[in-house]
Amino acid sequence: MLLVALALLSPAAATTTARKRQAASHFETAEQLREALNGRPAGERTRREYQRVIDAYRRVYYTSPVSKKADASVVAVAELLAEMGRALNNPKISQEAIAQYEFLRREYPGSRHRVEALFTIGQIYREDLEDNEHAKATFEDFLKRYPRSQQADDARDALSEIEAEKNAPKPAPRDKPGEPRQISDNDSGKSAKFARVTGIRQWSTPDYTRVAIDLEKQVKYQAGRVPDPDRIFFDLYDTRLAPELVGKSFDVKDGFLHRIRVAQFKRGMTRVVLELDEVVEYSAFFLPNPDRLIIDIHGKRAAATTARLDRDPPLAKSAKGGAPAASSDAPAPKTRAALKPVANVPSSGSAVWPAAATSKDSGSMESATLNETEIKATSKPTTSPTYQAVAPRAPRDKKARSKQASLAIHEAKPTANGEQTLIRTLGLKIGKIVVDAGHGGHDAGTIGPDGYTEKELVLDVALRFGKLLENRMGAEVVYTRDDDTFVPLETRTAIANKEQADLFISIHANSSRDPVARGVETYYLNFTSSQDALEVAARENAVSEKSIHELQDLVKKIALKEKIEESREFAADVQQSLWGTAGKGTRNRGVKKAPFIVLIGANMPSILAEISFLSNPRDERKLETPEYRQQIAESLYRGVAKYVSGLSGLKLASKMPKDGPQ
Repeated sequence: MLLVALALLSPAAATTTARKRQAASHFETAEQLREALNGRPAGERTRREYQRVIDAYRRVYYTSPVSKKADASVVAVAELLAEMGRALNNPKISQEAIAQYEFLRREYPGSRHRVEALFTIGQIYREDLEDNEHAKATFEDFLKRYPRSQQADDARDALSEIEAEKNAPKPAPRDKPGEPRQISDNDSGKSAKFARVTGIRQWSTPDYTRVAIDLEKQVKYQAGRVPDPDRIFFDLYDTRLAPELVGKSFDVKDGFLHRIRVAQFKRGMTRVVLELDEVVEYSAFFLPNPDRLIIDIHGKRAAATTARLDRDPPLAKSAKGGAPAASSDAPAPKTRAALKPVANVPSSGSAVWPAAATSKDSGSMESATLNETEIKATSKPTTSPTYQAVAPRAPRDKKARSKQASLAIHEAKPTANGEQTLIRTLGLKIGKIVVDAGHGGHDAGTIGPDGYTEKELVLDVALRFGKLLENRMGAEVVYTRDDDTFVPLETRTAIANKEQADLFISIHANSSRDPVARGVETYYLNFTSSQDALEVAARENAVSEKSIHELQDLVKKIALKEKIEESREFAADVQQSLWGTAGKGTRNRGVKKAPFIVLIGANMPSILAEISFLSNPRDERKLETPEYRQQIAESLYRGVAKYVSGLSGLKLASKMPKDGPQ
């Protein structure tokens, strides 16, 4: 069989266990590559870039056909082929996607993906190839094989629509093969009316979840919650699911997010449902280029879960959504992770509400009336940011009330402005710091006159800076990237939240049309009307100025006084240290506030440091020397150390040198 032949590609001396470990490592790499691809605008993705990710997933089951990740990798290849065929309007590639799904059903008959694979084949025939004859035969075969499947109703609906389309007017002609399909609101063809929902990604911790819903273009949405048990829902208007997302389910079983469900709620409306533990607050906002709706949810952490986390560091868990990595597989990377691609989510053919799962049928979905229980966060369809705080439930017993009331409050130093923030009042300490090197991969950032790129500059400084934090301060350091990898902006903050970090610092280099512009400046997240600040934010966000102005109304929780005040204090300490290192004649551009996307949603004090002007020829020559980059790393360290000294100390004080922070 083919699988036996593929297995022979591995070294003959390698054991089955070793191949499984190697396959797990290949899978992690493929996931990171896919996340980087998802971060590029759909119109800029090339066939070569798709092929690179496809080859990475194929390497998984080539290495070990019996790996736990083998069938998931086969599915990923099929999904990428379907997406590429759609993006390039290439029917041949769509046929390759069908062949890949058939390969899964033939070679992995025990895979949990085999049922949805057959359904997706029918969807590709119908949606992408517009081949109703083969689609009809596939859906009929599906119903014959799996009459009780969750997708059975969807298959029956598809057959009914195919029958109805026989007498309907013919759709507008397709674009020429090889050209991306153009979507027009005036197009009468069924495939051109609505923007596709192309993917869902998630990141979970015991008390925080970030979900990214990828779309072909920005659409209006409504958000709401249904309590007992808590479910958050988002209705996306004028949308339809990509074929590979129709009729599928995804169980996360990680942190307090249990399941993600998606349904074509009705024609032109997609509903995304998140089943979670008790919710404290949630928010949503759009990010452009590529368009995606970002959802942040904060929940309560059970006492048992807290105790377990105290014993087991978060890094011991899988960095992806889903169960922790098995001992036989390679562990999740400790320095960088990607949002989990949710390739398979459910759909229902009728307007139904996914009910809470029961022990008898964890995948069941039943009709329910929402009007009596839903709590809307939006009054009407909108593209604006939304925020919803959920009133906490009263403690269930006297013991819990007593524990809640016994919270001790300690004295702490005020900030430079004389403020007593919650962080200082409670005597909270610093333990883990996330260091974010800006840009990376295809995103070079600023390029100096001699060709030195921002992405390589800030990565070198970040690694030097992180080593100082570890060796001198004893802090635990997490890097959003430790090599030349592109990490989407929303992923960087999600990494910090997932790692339950105490500080977040993003490192960048500045640019100006004026070649003599010099200086250092440090930003913290807040809203501003300053044109200069918005211009810098626009460059770092790689979005239009209009999009940045739209962030003015973003999520109330990021404007909490404690975090903003601490971020400002943190920024001031780092800025003063940076300026002291920059040298004579360098301008102190000060501490500023701006709506940087990379800082949005962070649960901890967060800053963005512009360490120099790479556009200045003189400064570029200095930045190219390792000695000067080390000086910058030292100055960043001194700024952090000064900020930490104003708090109650370090959580990991046992690792500190006897004389404390240097």
